[in-house]
Amino acid sequence: MKQNQQTIELITNQFIWSPNTISELYKSRWQVEIFFREIKQLLHIKSFVGTTQNAVMIQIWTALITILVLKALKAMARYNWHLSNLVAFIRLNLFVKIELQKWLDKPFEEHFQKQEITIQGVLF
Repeated sequence: MKQNQQTIELITNQFIWSPNTISELYKSRWQVEIFFREIKQLLHIKSFVGTTQNAVMIQIWTALITILVLKALKAMARYNWHLSNLVAFIRLNLFVKIELQKWLDKPFEEHFQKQEITIQGVLF
């Protein structure tokens, strides 16, 4: 690699491909590995729930959509979230009724709306 003056030797049985093509494929493979490792760590996925091809594909697509939504929320926020912190805070506040944008921008301020207390009449 010219970037950091390292020499990496790769063994392949693809003699038709150029060394540059093989090295690019190898780098791409590692990017995919890193991506799935991050998904597993971020979403705390230990193993697949189902074993059929359809079940595995559903779980992968669900994880990908979740990551995209989380990254979109991170991009929308004015607060400088780390993705892992955003996931943890969303888990804690999943069932709390708050305005999402206000919470994303200022997570440590109180955003709860005070509910008016209504007294229900007695029927009998």
